[in-house]
Amino acid sequence: MTQKSLSGVFLPLLNAILLIFFSQLFGQADSSLYRGMKARNIGPAGMSGRVAAIDAVVSNPNIIYVGSATGGVWKSVNGGTDWKPIFDREPASSIGAIAIYQANPSIVWVGTGESNIRNSAGVGRGVFKTLDGGKTWLNLGLAKTETISKILLDPTNPDVAYVGALGTNWGATRERGLYKTTDGGKTWKKILYVNTETGVGDMVMDPTNPNKLLVSMWQHHRWPWFFNSGGPGSGLYLTVDGGEHWKKLGTKDGLPEGELGKIGLAIAPGRPNVLYALVEAKKSVLLRSSNGGYKWKVVNKKKGVNPRPFYFNRLMVNPVNENIVYKIEFNLRVSEDGGKTFKSIQQKIHVDNHALWLHPNGEYMIAGNDGGIAISHDRGSTWRFVTNLPLAQFYHLAVDNAIPYNVYGGLQDNGSWRGPSTSLAGGGIYNFAWQQVGDGDGFDTQQDPENNNAGYSMSQDGWLGYYNLDDGSYRIIRPTESDTKDRYNWNAALAIDPFHPATIYYGSQVVHKSTDKGKTW
Repeated sequence: MTQKSLSGVFLPLLNAILLIFFSQLFGQADSSLYRGMKARNIGPAGMSGRVAAIDAVVSNPNIIYVGSATGGVWKSVNGGTDWKPIFDREPASSIGAIAIYQANPSIVWVGTGESNIRNSAGVGRGVFKTLDGGKTWLNLGLAKTETISKILLDPTNPDVAYVGALGTNWGATRERGLYKTTDGGKTWKKILYVNTETGVGDMVMDPTNPNKLLVSMWQHHRWPWFFNSGGPGSGLYLTVDGGEHWKKLGTKDGLPEGELGKIGLAIAPGRPNVLYALVEAKKSVLLRSSNGGYKWKVVNKKKGVNPRPFYFNRLMVNPVNENIVYKIEFNLRVSEDGGKTFKSIQQKIHVDNHALWLHPNGEYMIAGNDGGIAISHDRGSTWRFVTNLPLAQFYHLAVDNAIPYNVYGGLQDNGSWRGPSTSLAGGGIYNFAWQQVGDGDGFDTQQDPENNNAGYSMSQDGWLGYYNLDDGSYRIIRPTESDTKDRYNWNAALAIDPFHPATIYYGSQVVHKSTDKGKTW
């Protein structure tokens, strides 16, 4: 046997023996030694995190439920002064919809899997219900739907619910469509289905007739480097008999021509004959109906009326005035003339809004966005940012060899950060101890092995930078040498050579290498 073939047998055998030895060694650790240890929050706390769903008890609006993109469900019983996580023992942390049965507010339905289907959206595990205000939960199935956009409850019957399944983000599936239960979630019937790439984008119920629903179906597909919104499966459907029969609305009813994309819907609680539809199309428009959704007219076709539909495209109508319409998008925007013009009512709160709850008085509002939630009691004139909801989404974590060592990470839509693992001065870790080292959606953030005060931070679509806290500099080092256009994942791949600290590797559809910390590739 040659030396080469001997090493080919001996080295794997040695590795296996060492693996068994160390597994047994570490397996003998006394777990009781760690019994008193608890996780601690070290920050940063200058922001919260993406909120996808909000509902509150109408008869006691101090009781609020918040659904996070990846942080589960949180409840407050004192108007948002303090919060308690109530969904941590369930098999999903991504929330798409929350619906309180207002006649008995102890009954709350939750649909998992957020419907803001960005590249990094969390995956759901179906529908859950609590009968005791969140103390315990029942799993009601529909686990394969993965993403639930909305839940509507029959206000007169606690056993009747409609669940809009948007479906998986990355492939075709028959689990999409509109589901209905008449026995409190014990069994489900799919009452509206189009095709394997089309799910429920939004839906509304007539508050005076729970058998009347309008449902928008949305065809979409995502690849790691591309997203397609719209197709022949998209459309707007109406039923007046609880889903037994449906009418698909079209151009004769006032909808735009051609293939449609995502459609956001809103109904005026005080005048349910008035509805609005924000339609993604070749030329996106805002539509209004004054006859219960049977016929529609364009009220706004200005450029930018429907920005980034896949991530926003939500509407709400003020409960006391059908001409006051809210667009839930980058900034929270309001129209007071039936959708003809809009203005921002966003002040000192985070951008990228996804959820809005309105009290029947038309003044009390709760907005949810990429930075958490904010509360207003004067229809958006002033806002209070809720500072104690720890919902931030860290894409990556890293540490360095400083004393005390620093923790690095990228936050969804909140940049890249560096902060201490502990404070030698005592008194806890404060916000000012954290330093921002990158912008945008923060992803992988790593320290330069040769300088504890310098390193790499990444943001969306492959943007990579090198920061230096010693001189306050930051330079973009994204590779530019490829002969073809690089296709970066939303969260690209970065690695530092452990033997040559100036050498880094970066991944698009090809692997890029730099031996001078990104100056050349």
